[in-house]
Amino acid sequence: MSQPDGRLSLDIDPLERGPQDACGVFGVWAPGEEVSKLTYFGLYALQHRGQESAGIALSDGERIVVYKDMGLVSQVFNEVTLDSLKGHLAIGHCRYSTTGSPVWENAQPTFFSAREGGLALGHNGNLINTPELAAMLPSDRLNATTDTEVLTSLLAAAPHRTTEEAALEVLPKVKGAFSLVFMDEHTLYAARDPQGIRPLVLGRLDSGWVVASETAALDIVGAHVVREVEPGELLLINADGVVSRRFAPAEPKGCLFEYVYLARPDTTIAGRNVNSTRVEVGRRLAEQHPADADIVIPVPESGTPAAVGYAEGSGIPFAQGLVKNSYVGRTFIQPSQTLRQLGIRLKLNPLREVIEGKRLVVVDDSIVRGNTQRALVRMLREAGAAEVHVRISSPPVMWPCYYGIDFATKAELIAGNLSVEEICRSIDADSLGFIDLDELVAATRVAKNRLCRACFDGAYPIEVDEDSRGKYLLEKSCGTPKRT
Repeated sequence: MSQPDGRLSLDIDPLERGPQDACGVFGVWAPGEEVSKLTYFGLYALQHRGQESAGIALSDGERIVVYKDMGLVSQVFNEVTLDSLKGHLAIGHCRYSTTGSPVWENAQPTFFSAREGGLALGHNGNLINTPELAAMLPSDRLNATTDTEVLTSLLAAAPHRTTEEAALEVLPKVKGAFSLVFMDEHTLYAARDPQGIRPLVLGRLDSGWVVASETAALDIVGAHVVREVEPGELLLINADGVVSRRFAPAEPKGCLFEYVYLARPDTTIAGRNVNSTRVEVGRRLAEQHPADADIVIPVPESGTPAAVGYAEGSGIPFAQGLVKNSYVGRTFIQPSQTLRQLGIRLKLNPLREVIEGKRLVVVDDSIVRGNTQRALVRMLREAGAAEVHVRISSPPVMWPCYYGIDFATKAELIAGNLSVEEICRSIDADSLGFIDLDELVAATRVAKNRLCRACFDGAYPIEVDEDSRGKYLLEKSCGTPKRT
C-alpha cells in the first residue's frame, strides 16, 4: 500500500488480526476448593479465545455473585477480588464478540433472576435463529442485545420449572453453535449443540469436576480429561455427581478451523493433539507445494508447527526469521501517518542476519484479507530476502462463518474474489501454495463428514436465514445500539 509520498508502508497493522473466535468458557464444581482462582487460571489458559472482556459467576449455595469487566483476564481480576469471591461452584468466560457490541453490558457471564434464585451463563459460539428465540421472550425482557442474553432469559424466564427442565425444553429450539456453561445456586450445567461445532470437555479434580472449552484449561488447574461433552448432551454436576441428559440427537460437525488456528497447540480435540495435526499439515504441504529454498520460517506463533512440519517434509532447514511482539493488539493507540511512513513494525520484525540473501519459505496458518501477508512480503524483501515463497496451512478461506468465528464478509475475503495466482501477485510473493482441503482433513484423522468445513467449501451444516445474520442484529432491532 503506497503512502501519499510514494513510500511503502511496512507496518503490520495490529488491527489486522487473524480470525477471531467467539469466546472461552470454564466451569467448576469443587466444594472446599478456591473455585474463583481455579476459574481465573482456567480462563487464563483460554485467553486466546477472547480478549475483549472477562467474567466469573460464583455461588456459595445461597446466592450467585457475578464479577466482570472489559479487558484481559489478568486486567479484570486481582488477588483481592478473587479472595472476596467465596463459594463451591463457579463459571467463567472470556469474550470476543460475534453478536453484540464489545461493551461492558454485553460481557459474560450473563445473569437473570430465575424462579427462587438466579441463573448465570457463559456461551462460546453463535446462534443463527436469534430473532426467532427473541420473539419467545417475555415482554419485560425484549431489550436483549446478544444471542447469549436471549438464551439466558429463556432459561430463566419460565416459572414452576427447574433449571434442568427449562434446559431440556429450550435447548432443542436453539440452532447454531453453542458450547455452554451455566449454573444456578447448587448445580453446574454444561451443554453442546447437536453438531458439536465448538469444543467442550469434561475433566475430573480430586474434589470435583471441571468443564472447559479446551483440554489446555484442564491441564492448568490440575484436572485430568474424562471425555468430550457429546453433541446434543446436557450435563448436570452437583453433590450427586455427573448426570447426563440428551436433548437432541448427535450430528457431529466439529469446526475444522479449530485445528488450523483457533485452539491452543497443546489442546486435544477428538483424541488428536492439535500441535501434532498442525505439524502433519506442514509435512503434507511440503509434499503438495514444494519450493527450491534455503530456509523455512514461520509467521509466529500460529504458523510455527506447520513450518516445523514443512521443514521436516522438505528437508529444508527450519529457522526463526521473524520476531513477534506478543503484546501488540492490546492497545487502542494507533500510529500516526508520520509513524506509518517510517515503516513502524508493531507486530513483527525480521531478523536480517537470518534472512538476508536467502530464498525463504514463509509458512502461515491462513490468509483472510491479504493485507498482513502483503506487508510481510514487503518487509522480508526490504530486509534482503532473495525470494519469498508463501505456504498456507489451510485451504483458501472463501466463505464467512456464522457459527462463532468473526471472519470478514465474503466481499472482504481475498480468496472469495481472486484466484490463487491473483492472490500471489497481489501479495507480491514468488510463489503461493495452500494445503488441499482433503489433505487438511486427513491430518486431523476425523472423517470429513464429521467436520464443519463451511469457510473453505461453503457447505454449511446448518442453514442460516438471511434475517438472522449480523453482529449488531439485536441492537438494531431494539433501536438502541450500544456504545463501542
